[in-house]
Amino acid sequence: MAEIIQRDGTWVFDGDALRLTPGRDRNVSVLRRELGELIVPLGALAGVSFEQGKKAGRLRLRLRAGADPLLHATGGRLTEPHDPYQLVVEPDRYGVAEYLADEVRNALLLDRVPAGPVTEFLLPGPGVPLSASAGDGTASFDGERIRLEWNWKTEDAKAAAGARTLALTDVTGVEWQPAAGLEHGHLRFTVRNAPTKTPAKYDPNAVELWGFKKDPLMALVAAAVQARLPHPARPAGDAEDVRPEVPAPPAAPAEDDHDALLRRLRELGELHRTGVLTDDEFALAKQAVLRRM
Repeated sequence: MAEIIQRDGTWVFDGDALRLTPGRDRNVSVLRRELGELIVPLGALAGVSFEQGKKAGRLRLRLRAGADPLLHATGGRLTEPHDPYQLVVEPDRYGVAEYLADEVRNALLLDRVPAGPVTEFLLPGPGVPLSASAGDGTASFDGERIRLEWNWKTEDAKAAAGARTLALTDVTGVEWQPAAGLEHGHLRFTVRNAPTKTPAKYDPNAVELWGFKKDPLMALVAAAVQARLPHPARPAGDAEDVRPEVPAPPAAPAEDDHDALLRRLRELGELHRTGVLTDDEFALAKQAVLRRM
């Protein structure tokens, strides 16, 4: 098992999945706190990286396209404070971060996990019921119906129509777009037989967002809805026949893999000698490498 504990959060890798828990530091974003703990199966990962900096480093996960409804609904537009797949690492834990990244890479290699897209969501998305208020309204979702309610800041013509209830069966898509510069953002639902290019300010199926602190919470509603819609990679009308991509069964380590594990043992020994890894951390790391040999 590999584990790193930081003010920004805790990441634990057990060989099969990564458990990502947001920290309690006041700088942790409201979206990550509300999203809570994530369990990311190894099969959902395309890669991992660790970047060192002068004041802090950063661990980053790269997920396979189509694996996570949150990433799909937000189109990769979550900024760093809100991205649950990044972890700020303090300089004295750089060695542990490198070790965790190497453990994930080795597991991806040895389990032969493909990096390509998937045809099923491999993460469940936020739980329901769920509600968020931001911009000109409140969006609620109970798993079957979406309800949009307006506030005093809503444009008059849009508010005059009253609260809006959408059946999930009538929704064909959802998009969360953050505010950027002078451009407002939105949470928009695409409804069957009702395509629209209307700006979110006037669209009864959209909440307009202005770049305030709670805007990212609307991304959770978008993800919860997206997780319950047909996967976008599935052919239309063929939802029941498409099966999720299953990684190939593990193969015996090749000679190159064996050499890589031996190199990793030497690296761990050096990290232990220089004090980067404690006795307990070194023992756990060594056991993990020996198990893979």
